[in-house]
Amino acid sequence: MAKEMIAMILAGGQGSRLYALTQKLAKPAVPFGGKYRIIDFPLSNCVNSDIDTVGILTQYQPLVLNEYIGNGQPWDLDRLHGGVHVLPPYQQASGSDWYKGTANAIYQNISFIDRYDPQYVIILSGDQICKQDYSDFLRFHKEKNAEFSVAVMEVPWSEASRFGLMVTDNDDRINEFQEKPKDPKSNLASMGIYIFNWDILKQYLIADEADPESENDFGKNVIPALLKDGRRMYAYRFSGYWKDVGTITSLWQANMEVLDPSHSGINLFDENWKIYSRNSGQPCQQISADADIINSMVTEGCKINGTVKNSILFPGVVVEKGATVEAAVVMGGTVVKAGATVAHCIVAENVTVEEGATVGKMPEDGLNIAEPGDVATVGSGVKIGKGAVVGPKAMVSNDVKDGEEQW
Repeated sequence: MAKEMIAMILAGGQGSRLYALTQKLAKPAVPFGGKYRIIDFPLSNCVNSDIDTVGILTQYQPLVLNEYIGNGQPWDLDRLHGGVHVLPPYQQASGSDWYKGTANAIYQNISFIDRYDPQYVIILSGDQICKQDYSDFLRFHKEKNAEFSVAVMEVPWSEASRFGLMVTDNDDRINEFQEKPKDPKSNLASMGIYIFNWDILKQYLIADEADPESENDFGKNVIPALLKDGRRMYAYRFSGYWKDVGTITSLWQANMEVLDPSHSGINLFDENWKIYSRNSGQPCQQISADADIINSMVTEGCKINGTVKNSILFPGVVVEKGATVEAAVVMGGTVVKAGATVAHCIVAENVTVEEGATVGKMPEDGLNIAEPGDVATVGSGVKIGKGAVVGPKAMVSNDVKDGEEQW
């Protein structure tokens, strides 16, 4: 069964500018953001974009990366037809083995791509932190009737000379490519993410391999050859979060930006575009400057802006600014809103405690938190309305209206 589009992730980079971090592992396997590795981002983008066939081209120190990818199950890529495949270079009858360049890496895997007979191939980098909808990119490629499209980002003109730049007309058709020029004619920087019509790409890869002068590189050889032949080439403008983490400084900066999602644009708590990881489906817990946490267990995916004392919080619990949770067991996905108090109780999964509500009450002598006394209980999925009161002996399994009391 033919696939509409498959993805090829170039993950063979040595990452020499990351020095000590990549002495024993490939750059895409470098840890990021508390519980991820860089490769999680293109893989998660593929899954979220409904691409179910992915080839990962490895080369340098692939062991950790191979082990991490495994059968692709954490990213829902353990498929019978398709799925994720790690593709190291291999000795062929002709004698070629190491991938000589980005284009040669794809060339050596023509037979893998042909197995799925795709209309389109998207080529991705395994060393970028980026959240991107590739299905939107493909829609653009089709609308333009393009043979090649490249994702680009507008960069400040003062920095443009550091990038490979796409010079376009008013319809975003590419008419020139500048590689790190002294005098930039454009500020549209290539992100190194390409969509090709497979028949066109295959033709140019074979021609490129046959050229003894070629460096077998997309930027230096294949893209200029497409331009020279007047192919239909378009620049897809991307405006989301993208960072090439090829240096120590950029890797550090991207990690710091995780702490400030409202300004940086990288939100690891986004339920609509999850970043999947072998280390389970929740991001790390996030503790704000307003949080006050004492003697508690706060699990992954929690967002704490209020006060938490002597409590156990399961994955994904939210405690808003001004809210208090004390001597409580709060199960996964529950939200305690601003000004609410949750004390000496068990709150089940996916409960919403609205603003100013009270659930449970600390015992008068409340010195020994392990002495049960009266423990309020709220069942799963219940909504406790604004200003509502759930007494210390209450067992609540239905919604409590705004201002209502249950004892």
